[in-house]
Amino acid sequence: MTGLTALRPGWRRAAGALLVALPALSPAAEQHAFADVPYVPTPPGVVTAMLGIAGVGTGDYVIDLGSGDGRIIIAAAKQRGARGIGVEIDGALVSAARREAQREGVAGRVEFMEQDLFLTEIGRASVITMYLYPRLMMQLRPRLFAELRPGTRIVSHDFDMESWRPDARVTVPVPEKPYGPPSSEVYLWIIPANAAGAWRWRSLDGAAAVEYELTLSQTFQMLEGKALIGGRPGRLAGGRMRGDEISLMLSLEAGGDTLRLEFRGRVDGDSIIGTMKLPGGGERDWSATRVKRGNIDVGDM
Repeated sequence: MTGLTALRPGWRRAAGALLVALPALSPAAEQHAFADVPYVPTPPGVVTAMLGIAGVGTGDYVIDLGSGDGRIIIAAAKQRGARGIGVEIDGALVSAARREAQREGVAGRVEFMEQDLFLTEIGRASVITMYLYPRLMMQLRPRLFAELRPGTRIVSHDFDMESWRPDARVTVPVPEKPYGPPSSEVYLWIIPANAAGAWRWRSLDGAAAVEYELTLSQTFQMLEGKALIGGRPGRLAGGRMRGDEISLMLSLEAGGDTLRLEFRGRVDGDSIIGTMKLPGGGERDWSATRVKRGNIDVGDM
């Protein structure tokens, strides 16, 4: 999004100074205190960083939640060839964004809606951008997992999503910033596919087939679990999702040595297809089938 502006009646985004000064407001006091928070636009350098960290391109549909004067959606269309929509509750800012889109020659690729972002359908987005008061981001978090497809990128200016660790983060110098330090943080999250549950596969080890059983628990994009390799306990390390891409390492103690196998692949429903990296070098095709499905833990809301 482009600034700290209105979201729904009674809610506004808070500038960093307000977040520090008003940490313990009651809901009623908070509603009143943020009713007149001024619009704070996202600096051009931060806009560029947000589009860059998300890898926005011609095939993307960007939804900016709280789009202010429309600068992120306009930049996504003009600089990156994307399409998209800006959602903003301030009618004057919506009108200004439409005029600027016309002036920049991208009105055919973007649109702006005067709407409460909590009523906005977001499922078609491949990229979500926002600059929102953290409480609102936490209210949105369940919807992001429920409605967005794996691989959808989410970018936030300045504020994170607490226990959901970002997949990437950059610091952008902003010497002219009117509040806080002279820099901004840009965070990226990628909606992960669901890899939770029990998986089985077999791999040829010489002339013998080795059976693998892997039980995964998933918290956001991070994976933990237990493994059996040929009926013997193995260890799982480095398990994580990046969209539908899965990566993990299994190790097994054998004859005083540690056998380490690195797996990479793509999760498609209840199957994984990818490659297994062998200890001595080289790769082998890998496929697995999920025999029992689990759920992603998206934390307490």
